[in-house]
Amino acid sequence: MAELNHRYDFVLLFDVRDGNPNGDPDAGNLPRVDAVSGHGIVTDVSLKRKVRNFVGLVKDCQPPFDIYVKEHALLTEVRTRAYVGVNEVAFVDKDAKSVPVAVRDKARNWMCSNFYDVRTFGAVMAMKANNCGQVRGPVQMTFGRSIEPITSLEYAITRMAVETPKEAEDQQGDNRTMGRKATVPYGLYRSHGFVSAFLAKQTGFSEEDLELFWQALTQMFDHDRSAARGEMSTRGLYVFDHQSELGNAQAYTLFDRLTVEPRHADGDPARAFGDYEVAFDGAPLAIGARVSAATNVELRRLA
Repeated sequence: MAELNHRYDFVLLFDVRDGNPNGDPDAGNLPRVDAVSGHGIVTDVSLKRKVRNFVGLVKDCQPPFDIYVKEHALLTEVRTRAYVGVNEVAFVDKDAKSVPVAVRDKARNWMCSNFYDVRTFGAVMAMKANNCGQVRGPVQMTFGRSIEPITSLEYAITRMAVETPKEAEDQQGDNRTMGRKATVPYGLYRSHGFVSAFLAKQTGFSEEDLELFWQALTQMFDHDRSAARGEMSTRGLYVFDHQSELGNAQAYTLFDRLTVEPRHADGDPARAFGDYEVAFDGAPLAIGARVSAATNVELRRLA
């Protein structure tokens, strides 16, 4: 696998129509929202979950593209595989303090080599049992935040069935179950991301891993459909490719030059991606466009 030797920064645009992009369990699973500004929020954890699911789907969770944090996983048991893989089974289930540093480091490196999400996003694996240390991932993402404040709506829904005989008796055979469904009529969200070549060398994150990551960001919503999430789509992936490991410009100076502006009439709510214009230095960006963003920084639109 080719070693990563460039720094990358990127902007991800995605939208939702008549769905809940990221429910808040502390608020009755309503769409997450900034309580002060009213802008919608999608957590970085939610976005990383979709990347994990996409990679697991296309690579069938086979090493070196297995997924460490996946649904219903028992992480202690997963880390057991690392000790077996480096022939250190004598330390399986031992207290972390009794595991030599050299053994722990071998187990950590094994986890990086075999689990895509560990070498991409990092992981805290310094637990009491099967301690595999801690990995700081080269790829990090911010929360997604909507371009404009969102409207959160709730609808009553009806299921033409009940669960128990008592419910049927109470309803005298009507057999209906009432529920609620929360949606955002439309929201366009923006998230920023960062790829460190220095940290990539520490985890083994490669050019092949990076290409898979770009593919996941562009296609992950197409394989994550559900009635609750409505219609979600990646609308733009804009990658700033620096020509050095250290980077040739500060990330915020690049992000500030890529703008997303409403072009619908004041007072009219946005209801489609076409109600916005994406531009770099004031010029609209076509898919596949490449422009010189700064000294030795190239901007590529991948989606």
